[in-house]
Amino acid sequence: MDTLLQILVNGISVGAVYALFALGYTLVFSVLGVINFAHGALFTLGAYLTYLGVGGAVGSNGALAGWALPLALPFPVALLLAGAGCALANLLVEAIAFRPLRRRGAEPLLYLITSLGAGVVLVNLLQIAFGAEGYALPADALGDLPPVLSLAGARIRSVQLLLLLVCAVVMAVLTVWLERSRGGRALQAVSEDAVTARLLGIDSDAMVRLSFALSGLLAGLSGGLVGLSVSIAGPYFGIVYGLKGLGVLVLGGLGSVPGALLGGLVVGLAEAAVPGDLSGLKDAVAFAFLFAILLLRPQGLLGRPPISKV
Repeated sequence: MDTLLQILVNGISVGAVYALFALGYTLVFSVLGVINFAHGALFTLGAYLTYLGVGGAVGSNGALAGWALPLALPFPVALLLAGAGCALANLLVEAIAFRPLRRRGAEPLLYLITSLGAGVVLVNLLQIAFGAEGYALPADALGDLPPVLSLAGARIRSVQLLLLLVCAVVMAVLTVWLERSRGGRALQAVSEDAVTARLLGIDSDAMVRLSFALSGLLAGLSGGLVGLSVSIAGPYFGIVYGLKGLGVLVLGGLGSVPGALLGGLVVGLAEAAVPGDLSGLKDAVAFAFLFAILLLRPQGLLGRPPISKV
């Protein structure tokens, strides 16, 4: 029987990654008002790039069969480089799938379709390069850290503490940047009213690109952390986490950064509360909990109700 502390640690560590991932959705949605469905593919890309960075080799089925970097990087360095790679990839998605439509004033539905297509293309490229097999990060990726720690009767994996620490640091830095920096305030101004922000001299196109870069960074970091925790179950393993991220986004409130944080923790704790012998029902329980909350509060936990115009 899991102790309360065990459930809390499991739920908060998983929920923190969900929140970090959902923040990527939130940044793009708050600026453009649309959801980037390529976000789950970027999550997968981050996991693969982290795997290569720490010295992992490509299996025997991909086009890059047997390929590996000449040296293994420390996990923090590999994770940051993977995040940077995903930021660049998301900028490419913005340039190909979003920018032409934005300049033509296209309907929001077209953004969803093109981003979904970009995600499918990226996943297929990963499958061509790496094959469809699963990958596990090397056992020594975390160096000399003990695999398990005991605390008040609970057995806590070092990976869980690392996930929690990295997510907390990234969220704190992002929050401070959004609230205190000139760029962060400019991004918030564009998310509130792009036309007024442009009249005030803010380059809204640059802010859109910045939101995509930050979103890709968060997706890459999340993918690398989850890849370390549970391994990479093939090129499509980001799909489930993409759905969870969308659920967290809606639960917290569309476009709300604090809501994404709260929603991630709520979903993570809901999953952790499921007994071990019913672990196959974790996803069902999490989404049932999500539906129940949205029935009571359709705008999400911290979302604002829609304004009726008369």
